[in-house]
Amino acid sequence: MPATPDELLAEPPVAAAVAALAERNRHHFETMSESERGEAIAHWRDLALSVLTAAGAELARVGDIEAPGVQGPGRAVIVFEDSGEDQIAVHASFHPQLEDLGDGEVAGTPAQAAALELLNDMAGDAEAGSQ
Repeated sequence: MPATPDELLAEPPVAAAVAALAERNRHHFETMSESERGEAIAHWRDLALSVLTAAGAELARVGDIEAPGVQGPGRAVIVFEDSGEDQIAVHASFHPQLEDLGDGEVAGTPAQAAALELLNDMAGDAEAGSQ
């Protein structure tokens, strides 16, 4: 039975994807310092979330009828994770990928634009709170 898009982003599938990436890169991982290992795991987690978001978007549109060359609805997924005693890691994935327009501008779907606005507001609030 296929998973729902939301089930793909639950901890067990994400952890399994990160473990698979760690195993695939074991020869590099074993030579890394503790700090580098932490960075690698964080990077692989971001990759896993991006891949699983894309897979979830595909599952969500299965059965939809689309015109040739037209991608289905856009998807933006923001994941908040505890990453320390008082710290939160924020991951964002977009499917299809945002289009780089240059000069710091990107194009995306309405859902993606709303997610970007939320992320920008959060970043502004975090900067204001640290001053």
